[in-house]
Amino acid sequence: MMDYLISIDLFSASSASSPAAKSKKPTNKGGGSKKHVFESYMTFEEVSHGLKRGELIQVQSKCCRSLDDTRDIFLDGIVARNRALNGDIVVVKVLPREQWKVVRSDTDCEGTSESEIQREHVGQMAQKKTEHTQRPDGLVEDQDELQKSTLTDTGTVVYIVEKKHSRAATGFLKFLPDKPFAMFSPMDHRVPRINVPLADCPEDFTFRSGDYTNTLFICRIINWAADSNFAEGQLAKTLGQAGEIEPETEGILTEYDIDCSEFSDEVLDCLPKNLPWNIPPEEMAKRRDLRKECIFTIDPATARDLDDALSCKQLPDGNFEVGVHIADVSYFVEEGNALDAIASKRATSVYLVQMVIPMLPRLLCEELCSLNPLTDRLTFSVIWKITPEGKILSEWFGRSVIRSCVKLSYDHAQSMINAPEKMFSAEELPPVDPVHPIDEVHQAVLNLHSIAKNLRAQRFSGGALRLDQLKLSFTLDKETMMPQGCYVYQYRDSNKLVEEFMLLANIATAHHIYRRFPELALLRRHPPPKTKMLDELQELCDQLGINVDFSSAGALHKSLNTALGDDEYSSARKEVLTHMCSRPMQMALYFCTGVLKEEQLFKHYALNVPLYTHFTSPIRRYADIIVHRLLASSLKCGPHLGLSTQQVEKQAAHCNDKKMLSKRVQELSSDLFFGVFVKECGPLDSEAMVMGVLDQSFDVLVLRYGVQKRIYCKSVAGLDSFHHRKVGKKSELTLVWAAEDPEKPRVEQVISVFTLVEVQLKSDSAPTKYSAVLKRPDDDGL
Repeated sequence: MMDYLISIDLFSASSASSPAAKSKKPTNKGGGSKKHVFESYMTFEEVSHGLKRGELIQVQSKCCRSLDDTRDIFLDGIVARNRALNGDIVVVKVLPREQWKVVRSDTDCEGTSESEIQREHVGQMAQKKTEHTQRPDGLVEDQDELQKSTLTDTGTVVYIVEKKHSRAATGFLKFLPDKPFAMFSPMDHRVPRINVPLADCPEDFTFRSGDYTNTLFICRIINWAADSNFAEGQLAKTLGQAGEIEPETEGILTEYDIDCSEFSDEVLDCLPKNLPWNIPPEEMAKRRDLRKECIFTIDPATARDLDDALSCKQLPDGNFEVGVHIADVSYFVEEGNALDAIASKRATSVYLVQMVIPMLPRLLCEELCSLNPLTDRLTFSVIWKITPEGKILSEWFGRSVIRSCVKLSYDHAQSMINAPEKMFSAEELPPVDPVHPIDEVHQAVLNLHSIAKNLRAQRFSGGALRLDQLKLSFTLDKETMMPQGCYVYQYRDSNKLVEEFMLLANIATAHHIYRRFPELALLRRHPPPKTKMLDELQELCDQLGINVDFSSAGALHKSLNTALGDDEYSSARKEVLTHMCSRPMQMALYFCTGVLKEEQLFKHYALNVPLYTHFTSPIRRYADIIVHRLLASSLKCGPHLGLSTQQVEKQAAHCNDKKMLSKRVQELSSDLFFGVFVKECGPLDSEAMVMGVLDQSFDVLVLRYGVQKRIYCKSVAGLDSFHHRKVGKKSELTLVWAAEDPEKPRVEQVISVFTLVEVQLKSDSAPTKYSAVLKRPDDDGL
């Protein structure tokens, strides 16, 4: 049996806790031992020996799947999870084969997480005759049940290697008569209920507990004994009323361990004191002076941390000099000081709907480092001589000084692209440096757009892949910051222009630092998709009659853009298929080249390039700061990086963790605002397309808003019955609607992937939560 470094994502209402490294056997007041609910953890020595002998497996990934994609480990319920929390790195003991469980395939839902399948399906094999497995004629399809199930390795957690979960949860307090503690119920059902001492509760809670029914609290788990179904905890904070944006947001940030505290005086003391700050003459002398060049930024209209700028100058020979100029954050953030320490700990800025939690102090983010227009700024530049077709003839890296002539938004740049012959007036654009006329900026944008189109075409013809997912954006009231409206963000040519040159700069930097520091370079790899899941998806697509080629990233990209027709719903079908294809994909990861010895593992699957890194956003990503330091050292214009290979790898792993958490927080912030929007402006009607089918529910993509929701058949008003069938990997539900007119027959509606339905989004009784209600189809079944 081999050792695996896998990972686990733990679901279920009570599947989490905060165990000690070793559990002591609890005793009752009489001195006798109490019966354990959970197995005691193994000692470190026992775990080490078990891993070496292959008797135990270390796991860290969703659904207990091994990194080589050869093995699934099923944890059957709360006892098997043994007080581990969602995301924890744990060690699992695989049970003897005779104790393995029969569970459904994870493609049963064609795009739904295995945890959700487990919630719906576990136990159905033991209970064959249930309502939803009965056909209208009363017969049970046992053969269908067997086709959908598989015998899976089953295990139990025996040790927690690292507690990745913050051990904090947002939820509500409930008074328990005659108990010395209150019951804390987390909103996240993957976290257990927690006993909180009454002394820890608000002073009047015992007498006026009803006043706190709708009050959100933060509770931290401090222990979960082996003899208890419930964890023990302490209240950390009273947040405020559930359903209000600020308390809910604070709860999200606390749960996901996002540091939003003010920067300390020690950190702020690392910044320049004499303001406004000017570049010292001795520093200016060391750099390439680009202040007279036509250089400008293109960003979202609301952006205040401008960390990249572009330039494009036509040369006499018909080629172009194109520059990417990145804020020189490493000049201000010296390795090893207090500012560097907090930046490395935060690792990334976190973008919520209504605010940004910066990685660096605002003086740096929005002033000293931000490439604000008409201001001298320190930069790191990559400058190419490039043909109109996008062929690179030469390349230069170096520290520089720029003076951005204008701050363009994506809308401004797009309007220039859309109107190549137009003469823009000063009133139509932000203030422009008079040294560079508006038409000079316009022509530079057009030239960049033309080159970017060629670069992009070359990338995708060369085998790159892009899986675009719909992104929901909001318009907010400037005073209350409440959502006034929402829309699906449009990714346009101006976005693509910036993306192409940022990718080009990142790829060029990756090659440069790896050549100079083969043992120390911080790169970003993207492993190929998981083979087993891809094979199952291929089988499903074949059954659906969709010609999708999964043989390479490029083949998949081409398939996604040609396989789904050209009618008005082709983009919706593409979005659904993209979601299905994203499930087997693995996350891109930072790593140190000195740790990962095989160069083949360095590859970025989606970009289809051998080497890639992050260089272009040092204001908001700490990984980029390390890359800047490596680049400066390689060019002899900065000190040698004072980190070992192991230290770079440790920082890379931390950046990976923080990036994943910030992504989740961003998603939850968007969910929160949309929930409030539905409450304030709903109900909302929309067409929706089915993304995945289970045996008593199905998932839909709500087309107008780009959100995904699950619809449970048992909750659909007006249904007489429903029936599930599955052939191979394809699931199908038949919904039988009661006749509205007694003289007319019942209406049957078949639900499968790509089925178009009508839904209404309505607020739930729970604050900020909403449901998708399936609307009755027309009597003709359409």
